[in-house]
Amino acid sequence: MRYSLASSILLSSLLLPAAAGAMRPSDDAAASTQPTRVSTGVVAPTLLHSIGIALPEGIAKDSIPVDAQIGLTLTVDAEGRPQDVHVVKGINPFWDARIVDAVRQFHYRPGTIDNQPIPVDMNLTVTIAR
Repeated sequence: MRYSLASSILLSSLLLPAAAGAMRPSDDAAASTQPTRVSTGVVAPTLLHSIGIALPEGIAKDSIPVDAQIGLTLTVDAEGRPQDVHVVKGINPFWDARIVDAVRQFHYRPGTIDNQPIPVDMNLTVTIAR
């Protein structure tokens, strides 16, 4: 009997604040809030078309650097075109200029948020191979 009396006293003290909270009137501010929209996610740009670099006449294949890497920054706009292409890590002005010209002709599927195309800043590393 003592255990049931003690447990009912403890339970009643725990349930009293819960019952008081349930009786509060709802205010209009909480009732009028819009539901939170959940994003479908961010999708990065995808390369659809790239071009190779044509060597000018008179340049020997031995002058092509092997496995040289050029680091670029660029923005892929909402139409999938590269904009603001800049060399971050180059090998020499001759090859840097040719790589930048080629990358400007690439075409991407644009990045998206909630299936809406957006411009995306990105880094690109181009490796030169023979």
